Amino acid sequence: MQKLNTAVYTLSNFPFLSILIFLPLFSAILVLISKNSNFYRYITIVSSSVQLVVATILYILFDTTTSKYQFFEKYDWITLPMGTKYRLSIDYALGIDGFSLPLILLTCIIFLIAILASNTIKTKQKGYYSLILLLQSSVIGCFVSLDLFLFYLFFEFMLLPMYFLIGLWGGLGRERAALKFLLYTLFGSILILIVFIGLYLSGTDPLESIPETLRVFTFRIDFLSNNQNIISQSLLSLDNNYAIFNLPIRMWAFIFLMVGFMIKLPAFPFHTWLPEAHVEAPTPVSVILAAILLKIGAYGMIRIAFPIFPESALELSPFIAIFGTISIIYAAYCALAMTDLKKMIAYSSVSHMGFVLLGLAACNSEGISGVMYQLVSHGFISAALFLIVGVIYERTHSRNILDFKGLASSMPKYTAIVVVVFFASLGLPIFSGFIAEVLVFLGAFKTSFFHQSIPICATFGLILTAGYYLWTLQRMFFGKFYLQPGLVQTKNLPDISTFELILFIPLLFFILILGIFPNILTIIFNVTVENWLSKF
Repeated sequence: MQKLNTAVYTLSNFPFLSILIFLPLFSAILVLISKNSNFYRYITIVSSSVQLVVATILYILFDTTTSKYQFFEKYDWITLPMGTKYRLSIDYALGIDGFSLPLILLTCIIFLIAILASNTIKTKQKGYYSLILLLQSSVIGCFVSLDLFLFYLFFEFMLLPMYFLIGLWGGLGRERAALKFLLYTLFGSILILIVFIGLYLSGTDPLESIPETLRVFTFRIDFLSNNQNIISQSLLSLDNNYAIFNLPIRMWAFIFLMVGFMIKLPAFPFHTWLPEAHVEAPTPVSVILAAILLKIGAYGMIRIAFPIFPESALELSPFIAIFGTISIIYAAYCALAMTDLKKMIAYSSVSHMGFVLLGLAACNSEGISGVMYQLVSHGFISAALFLIVGVIYERTHSRNILDFKGLASSMPKYTAIVVVVFFASLGLPIFSGFIAEVLVFLGAFKTSFFHQSIPICATFGLILTAGYYLWTLQRMFFGKFYLQPGLVQTKNLPDISTFELILFIPLLFFILILGIFPNILTIIFNVTVENWLSKF
C-alpha cells in the first residue's frame, strides 16, 4: 500500500501539464521539417492520441475530494528588480482543478476527432496540420495557466492559427470572415489586457512579499482571487473609492472582462462574427471552433472575472442574466429563419451559450454546475452537429436546407444520427443537453439575485429550439426523396461511410452516457464549485 501511495505521489508531481502544452508544439516542428507529405497527418494523429492518453491519466489520478490546484508546476519565468522596494514576478505556473480538467479532456477528444475528419483537406497540408497543433497547444495552455500573463499569451496566440485556418482553407468569403473574427477578438483582448495590467499593479505575492520591505507584483490567478492579496488603496482594491461616471473602478474592470469574454463566448450583441466564421470555415475547424474555442470565453468568466470581482458580479447578475436570456431567444429566432444548415447550427451555438450566462448569473451550486455541464455537453453535441453538415456537404456541395427532401429513404443511418444529435441539442431527456439545461434552470429559479421572470422568459427559447430542429428534420429528411437539380448526378446519395461513422461513435457515446450517468462528470467539479461559491 505504501508503494502504491508513493507511486501515485510521484505521478502527481510528473510534469503532465507541460507535456500537454509542448507536445503539440514539438509535433508542429516535426511537421514543418518533414519532407514527406504522408507524415503530416500521421504525426498530428499520434500527437493528439498521446495527449488524450495523458489527459486520461490526469482524470484517473485526479483527487475529487479537494478544491486545491493539482499537478501544480511553478518556475520563475520573468523576474525583474524595480528598485529596493519592488520586484516584477511572472511565473510559469500551471495547475488544474475541477473546472479545468473536464475542459482539458473535452479538448483532447475533440481535437483528435477533428484531425481525423481533416482527411478532406488536400491542399497546403503541412501548413494546415502545423496550425492545428499550434492551436491545440494554445487552447490547453489557457486551461492550465495559473498566471494571468501566461493565460493572456495563450489566449492571444490562438487567434493566429484560427485566423489562417479560416482565411486559407475556408469558403469564398473566408477573408472577410477571418478578418472579422480577428478584429472582434482583438478588441475583446485589449479590454482584458487593460484589466490584467490593473490587477498586476494591485496584487502582491503573499509567499514572497514582506510588506514593510519588499512588494512583489504578481499575475498569479490563485493569489489575485483572494482579496487579501490586493494592496489596500491600490487601483483595484475594495477600499478604493475612485469612480468613473459614478461607477467604481472595480465595476469597470469587471465589465471590461465580461465584454472581452462575451465576445469570445459569444453572446448577444457581440455574436455576429461567429455565424460568418462557421459558414466559411472547413468542417474540422468549425468543429474545433464550436466545441472548444467558445468555451474559453466561459472559462475566463469562471476562472478570472467572477472570483476576482465577486461583489461586481453579484451586483450585475440581473444584467448578465438578461443578456443570457436575450442570447437564448434572439439566436433561436435567427436559427429558425436560416436556410443554410451550417448557419442555423452556428446560431444554435449562440443560443446555447446564453444558458452559460444565465447559470453564471445565478451564482449558486445548481447554476454553476449547469454551466460546467453545458460547456462539456455542448462541446460534444456541437462537434456532432458540424460533422453532420460536413457529411452532406461532401456529397452535394450544398448546405441549403431547401435543396433536400426525403433523405431518410436514401441515407437511413445518417438520418438516425441526425435525429439523435438534434434531439440531444434541443434538450430531450436521456441526453446530456437535458441535464445541463435542467441544472441551469434550477439554479436560475432558485437564485435571489434576479427576478424569476428572467428564467421564465428563457424557457421560451426551448420551444424555439425544438421548432428549428424539428422543422429542419421535416424539410430535409421526411417525405418523398428529392434533390435540387444540378447538385449530384445520381438519383440517391450514398449513406454514411464506416470512417464517418467512427467519427460519430465517441460523440454519441458521450452525449448518451453523460445524459444517463451525470455523476461521471459532476463528481469532478462538485468540490471546486462549492469552494468557488465561498467567495460570494
